[in-house]
Amino acid sequence: MGADNTEQADALIGELRRQAAGRLTVFLGAAPGVGKTYAMLARARELHRQGMDVVIGIIETHGRSETQAMLEGLPQLPRKQVDYQGRTLEEMDLDGLLARKPAIALVDELAHRNAPGSRHERRWQDVEELLNAGIDVYTTVNIQHLESLNDVVHQITGIRVSETVPDAVFERLRDIRLVDLPARELIERLNQGKVYLPEQAAQALQAFFSPSNLTALRELAMQTVAEHVDTDLREKRTARGLADIAIQRHVLIAIDGKGQSEYLVRAGARIAERRGAPWSVVTVDTGHSADAALHAEDLDRSAAQRHSLAHVEQQRQMELDKAFALARNLGGETEVLHNTDVTQALLDAAAARGARSIVIGRTRERPIARIFNRTLTQQLLQRGARYELTIVSTPQARQRGRRFQDLAGERLAKGEPALIVLATLGAIAAAAIAERLVDLEDLSTVFLIAVLLVASRTRMVAAVVTAVLCFIAYDFLFIEPRFTFLISAQRGVATVLLFMAAALIAGRLASRLRMQVVSLRAANTHATAMQNLARQLSKAADLGQVITASASVLQSTLSAQTWLRINGESGPAAATNDLTEKDMVAADWSQQHGQPSGRYTDTLTNSSWWFLPIRSDQDTIGVVGLRFPSAMGRLSFEQRRLAESMTEDIGQAALRARLVSELEVARVSGETERLRSALLSSVSHDLRSPLASMIGAADSLAQYGKDMGPEDRSSLLDTIRVEGERLDRYIQNLLDMTRLGQQGLTLERDWIGVDELVGSAARRLQRYEPNVRMESEIDPQIGLIHVHPALIEQAIFNVLENAAKFSPTGEPVKVQAKLTEGDTVRIDVTDQGPGIPADERRRIFDMFYSVERGDRGKQGTGLGLTIVQGIVGAHMGKVEALPGHNDRGTTVRIILPTGERPPSGS
Repeated sequence: MGADNTEQADALIGELRRQAAGRLTVFLGAAPGVGKTYAMLARARELHRQGMDVVIGIIETHGRSETQAMLEGLPQLPRKQVDYQGRTLEEMDLDGLLARKPAIALVDELAHRNAPGSRHERRWQDVEELLNAGIDVYTTVNIQHLESLNDVVHQITGIRVSETVPDAVFERLRDIRLVDLPARELIERLNQGKVYLPEQAAQALQAFFSPSNLTALRELAMQTVAEHVDTDLREKRTARGLADIAIQRHVLIAIDGKGQSEYLVRAGARIAERRGAPWSVVTVDTGHSADAALHAEDLDRSAAQRHSLAHVEQQRQMELDKAFALARNLGGETEVLHNTDVTQALLDAAAARGARSIVIGRTRERPIARIFNRTLTQQLLQRGARYELTIVSTPQARQRGRRFQDLAGERLAKGEPALIVLATLGAIAAAAIAERLVDLEDLSTVFLIAVLLVASRTRMVAAVVTAVLCFIAYDFLFIEPRFTFLISAQRGVATVLLFMAAALIAGRLASRLRMQVVSLRAANTHATAMQNLARQLSKAADLGQVITASASVLQSTLSAQTWLRINGESGPAAATNDLTEKDMVAADWSQQHGQPSGRYTDTLTNSSWWFLPIRSDQDTIGVVGLRFPSAMGRLSFEQRRLAESMTEDIGQAALRARLVSELEVARVSGETERLRSALLSSVSHDLRSPLASMIGAADSLAQYGKDMGPEDRSSLLDTIRVEGERLDRYIQNLLDMTRLGQQGLTLERDWIGVDELVGSAARRLQRYEPNVRMESEIDPQIGLIHVHPALIEQAIFNVLENAAKFSPTGEPVKVQAKLTEGDTVRIDVTDQGPGIPADERRRIFDMFYSVERGDRGKQGTGLGLTIVQGIVGAHMGKVEALPGHNDRGTTVRIILPTGERPPSGS
């Protein structure tokens, strides 16, 4: 059966992505001296003869004449000089190679560690940057440098290789070529001095280059090449829909940071790789570490004791950090789970990922674990019946287990006995007082309270010790016969045994409850920080506010100086001033490549800042810089995860702000286009109409004036005058609107009566509309108002003109003015027209609203009521549209402040 559409699409997308960037060709060997560099140069010379642009980035000949001869004729980039502690070291010129941008770059020794001060710590990181720039890379590496095989090579050779290459680099493979040499022939080359100097060769033959080691390494190299070839074939067949590849489901690897985490990651990665399955690494935070730190405060331990506890926890965090970094390098996912029940947390994680296999380390069998809390292995076997459980052990596991057990006992001896002794002595004293004063017969409750007190403040081990001591004290001091460990009555035996059971159970429950509270507190701290960030970002309206809010929350949450740059905008200013040139280089690199850099990373480590890329859905839009106090050591995984999570949210907020800005620009552009169209429509209709009438009347007078009677000529002249005045009003409205929009309208106030303003506007209207009937009712108590007379008259005129357009023939336009509370004057203009729906009354004051309906009507630009609103608003008044009398027509109400009364006699 062919591959389904989803798998085929994913495979095609993966193949296209790999083709879009540079591809990697690896010449793989089982050991040094097999001829990897020679084989790579031979292939490069062949491609160069074919016209390919091949450039040597760096080749390590190690003084071998055969290899040196192969360099002749190939373009070679000069090496970069690096000064380190008074010495000059040579490294590959990465920037020069990127600028040269050949089709193929030759980069020898992929696992090489770069000189301090280089951009990247390892050469494989340089190769990744070349690949990302679209340059194909030919490189060499030995099998012992592959990260996932580090433990296997150590078991074979007894040598731990420190310079390793993540397996994830091999995902960029175009081709992998095995350069093989039989063990006997390689040893012969070693004896001839073709691999190392004679004294070095003798040491190598006694250690790494034994026949058994070389044979095992050859087998390992062949197996690795076969696995990559098989994976490549499977992906290509899937992309073409040729076969249904049965890939096993997710592999979940559980680590605890207690001495075998990296080994478990490598072993689990190999299991997943053999099955072609995705995999992830998880650890469960039960609150033990936080509880121990808090308990150190509670017991008021000495500085040395607190330092010892902090050191143990720091070692555990460092191991987890290294294991998680290793997992990410090998291509796996990582996550911290929060739960007091480790078994349930692992089962929930496996179910969420669709995992079929769970990989754990070997757990130690202890009698107390069988009684009170079975080992993790036993619980997973019982509760996870549908999962395949793989238990991985190491030769050092038992020794490490004893060391951690001794360490736990040492911690108890140094810190917790004080509380245990005090609680026990307190219980003895309280029991003695209760027996004498209260005549309490059953004193077990008193000792049970002591056990609960210790359990609520410490770990389970301390609670068990307290329970045993209280049991002994209770038996020795309060059970007959006293001051012996004999118990005279069967009832007494039952009492002390029940007390012991109750004390252990209660202590376990109290200790577990405390661990759960501490664990929830840690999870709540993370959630609270994320909620605080989300709350602040929700208030940010633009990119500048996003940067300000993000910097404030990051600084307060992580206690670190914070700097952000998003889409070219950066802040805060104080942090910007603290950035040096090398800090900016790291920040630019992080944004350009979408990877962390600076402190706590392997890239540009000279910077004191930790830079994290800010990603949107598709690309990197910025970078966050965090500078922690110099006294602070390594970051815990929780701090890293919180910073990365907050950075992801900042990226989404910045993207949202950008989209909002783009939508606002689009809205303004659309509104401007609508207004422009409305203005063009107004100009083309309302301004051309009076011009056409005037031109037509003038042409008639010019051609037929001599033959017309006086009345006809007077009518045509009157048409020219009326249309000219109408055109003048339209132009004046446009000019007034421009002045209002630019805030160029100045108020020259004067005292004038409302009756004068209404009368002047009415007389002016009747010159243009002689058939309009006007009815006015002016309250004589109004008196004078302090306004700009010409502007208020224009506003009243515009309202009257608008009412006249919609009033039926013969129906009056009513004007009513009266004095209201608060020293304001209300002027109502009511027409008898069709009225305006309630949901559109506010819109009639919008510019050009008349294009749809409103004051456009038979004629008009749609600016009249907009100008009214601007003029009245400039006088600190307001204008609104209301239904007319008896819900007939429309009432436009103008409310104006009267101003301070003029002095008497003025």
